[in-house]
Amino acid sequence: MSDREKNRFSARAARYARVGANVGGVAARIAATRLFGAGDDRSRNAAELAAALGGLKGPIMKVAQLMATIPDLLPPEYAAELTKLQSDAPPMGWAFVKRRMSAELGPDWQQRFARFEHTPAAAASLGQVHRAVAHDGAQLACKLQYPDMQSAVEADLRQLEWLFAIHRRMDPAIDTTEIAKEIGARVREELDYEREAKHVALYRIMLARTPEVRVPDVWPELSTRRLLTLDWLEGKKLLAYKNDSLDARNRLAVSMFKAWWFPFSRFGVIHGDPHLGNYTAFVEDENGKPEPMGINLLDYGCIRIFAPKFVGGVVDLYTGLLKGDHDLVVHAYETWGFRGLSREIIDILNIWARFIYAPLLDDRVRTIADGVKPSEYGRREAFKVHRALREKGPVKVPREFVFMDRAAIGLGGVFLHLAAKLNYYRLFNEAIEHFSLAKVAERQRAALEKVDLTEHVSSA
Repeated sequence: MSDREKNRFSARAARYARVGANVGGVAARIAATRLFGAGDDRSRNAAELAAALGGLKGPIMKVAQLMATIPDLLPPEYAAELTKLQSDAPPMGWAFVKRRMSAELGPDWQQRFARFEHTPAAAASLGQVHRAVAHDGAQLACKLQYPDMQSAVEADLRQLEWLFAIHRRMDPAIDTTEIAKEIGARVREELDYEREAKHVALYRIMLARTPEVRVPDVWPELSTRRLLTLDWLEGKKLLAYKNDSLDARNRLAVSMFKAWWFPFSRFGVIHGDPHLGNYTAFVEDENGKPEPMGINLLDYGCIRIFAPKFVGGVVDLYTGLLKGDHDLVVHAYETWGFRGLSREIIDILNIWARFIYAPLLDDRVRTIADGVKPSEYGRREAFKVHRALREKGPVKVPREFVFMDRAAIGLGGVFLHLAAKLNYYRLFNEAIEHFSLAKVAERQRAALEKVDLTEHVSSA
């Protein structure tokens, strides 16, 4: 074994030990209390689990938070604690950055920039972003991956099986087998910045005629598998506008809607991580007053490409709910990969479906929650689904469904924060206007061929 391999093995072993000891210890206590009837204090156990994870940082934070956003994947007490976790990791110091940049671009890497800021502009779970300036004056964002992230991700994904094991023991209303596979696949993809560069190029194609959404360009000569250099897009955080005029908030919400639904309904592609940190608002002067005009889409690691038939299932479920067509609703679920559904299970799934689709079925101007407190948004429906599935389930959730559902919830959360008032019905029907599977398939294939992602046409 080479020295490099030994170092990688040591890092992986240390990661397993640290994560396993922390998470496994909590899991063991939970199992013991259930086995010996010592009382099952979920709130305390959930807080202990969050504390165990919170001391680790790195990719485990991303996965834990991701799991917390998927409705009913974890008991509510656990989801509530995990959503509190912060994904910010301690940034690499300048000496470390120089070594990492030299490994990616060579020893003369600093000469390839007019300026490269020593302090990161942002630090997250898998890497950190540095501002830089090209020799032609262009503003750049350099996303540099932390060292040995592949080992860390594999260790974290393996040990996070403890969380799924806890869920299966405590509330086996949902079979999490396929969910675990999907989470693992998406997180592993986020390590490949060459792939992410292709995602950026794909979004430039899909949103080329959507001026409300700005997509950066890639600088391939300054990018590698673990370094991604993009245009720096100036903007302010979306929450900076939460107290602005309704017109301003609505413009941002419409931009978000188009940024998500247009690629999905027309190309079968979704942005699977629609949280506020992945967007900023760009501003233009209107009559001498700066106004938010649209959004900058910043991160392209978590992208999901679907077979066109999956998009058809989304449209069929919408149409079935709108027209009360039970057979079309069943067809939609089966298109997504649900199998062996009884009438009772379908009725349970429809509770959640009607919640997700409610704004899109309602031809009027409204908020996304329509009078429900933001803190209670979706909780009543999730409780009903969970209780019913405990009696009638379990149900196996197809892996393709995972990020679609998560993204829909995340998008709704953005609309909640902005308190936008829109006719979501009309926005959605604009997105699916002239929809056909043949058109989606044709557009998708052409776009993926242009960015060299054709291997996903048949496997999506």
